[in-house]
Amino acid sequence: MPTDGLQAAPKVLPIRGADVSMTAEIEERGAVFRADGTEHELFGLLAGSGVNWIRLRLWVDPRDESGEPYMGGTNDLATTIALARRAKAAGQRLLLDLHYSDFWTDPKKQSMPKAWRGLKGAELEARVHDWTAEVLAAMAAADVAPDMVQVGNEITNGMLWPEGRTPTFDWESRQWTGDDDAAYDRLAGLLAAGTAAVREAGSARVCIHLDFGGSNTLYRRWFDKLTARGLDFDVIGLSYYPYWHSTLADLRGNLNDIAARYGRDVLVVETAYAWTGDHPEGHDQVFSLPLAEGCGYEVSPAGQAAFLRDLYAAVGAVPDGRGLGIVYWEPAWLPVAGTTWASRAGMEYGDDVVDDAGNSWANQALFDFDGNALPSLRALGGA
Repeated sequence: MPTDGLQAAPKVLPIRGADVSMTAEIEERGAVFRADGTEHELFGLLAGSGVNWIRLRLWVDPRDESGEPYMGGTNDLATTIALARRAKAAGQRLLLDLHYSDFWTDPKKQSMPKAWRGLKGAELEARVHDWTAEVLAAMAAADVAPDMVQVGNEITNGMLWPEGRTPTFDWESRQWTGDDDAAYDRLAGLLAAGTAAVREAGSARVCIHLDFGGSNTLYRRWFDKLTARGLDFDVIGLSYYPYWHSTLADLRGNLNDIAARYGRDVLVVETAYAWTGDHPEGHDQVFSLPLAEGCGYEVSPAGQAAFLRDLYAAVGAVPDGRGLGIVYWEPAWLPVAGTTWASRAGMEYGDDVVDDAGNSWANQALFDFDGNALPSLRALGGA
């Protein structure tokens, strides 16, 4: 099945995580989770399956000027705190993913929060610091202080555009378009403001997160630029989707190199693979069968579990115990009626208006379309 010759993970890694930021939205619309025919509360079921970390995203103000939600979980501070309480009650640790935007961020979009538009330079840095500090103070007051904080989400091409935009990494050529030292200076200032607030708030570790985990060219160039500017961080976070981000061998080589080169722990903070090529009615899917070509894994629950075990093995093989583990992206996002990655208002905010809405991820979840746990959930937990 795997093409890389990897075997099952030789040890259980410290972080066996799940990003379940969509939970409130889907439960409000009727989502129910089961294992062996019995209904379970989601966080307890994840914990019982071995998932010991929960990752939650946070947007600044995920509603339009009239109060219409952007959907995709509408992950404001109140929603995040409510989900964090459930994670802590289940005995799980918390990774807080700060997007520094009102909606989705990734290498193609890093929109400035509506209330921050027009800020730049020292004013914007101060707002980044103060908002981060306000968030962490509110979470501490609610007794859900995070154990790790991502300062930015997939910030390969910078954050808080246009102020923090940097040269672009091109996926197809795997090369950079242009160079601009001043842009990296601005990004370094924004990141320093965010990380300073995390340090001031307590003992949470700081994670810096890029995409395309199989590209060592990307990670060397980016972290060389930012470490030269004194970037303060503890963990390098990577996104790795095998149908987009090169081979598992490439990921393994990159993990080994950057852990040694920068003297930091590494963590795959986003990953997924499909258990079926089917599309639930009314929900177009990101994953289709042609994407599996070259991945080396069947599109089945068994193939999904095999991928996770091999991914754990790759992370666990990083020398000196620097490989922390993996976090699966939205393993419980069920295709219930009314859930969507974005409302029209959200699409317009992100300048990403398309016809396809709904749940685009259900065939990569670790539950079937009806909410029954798949065997791959145990694999995520380290079994």
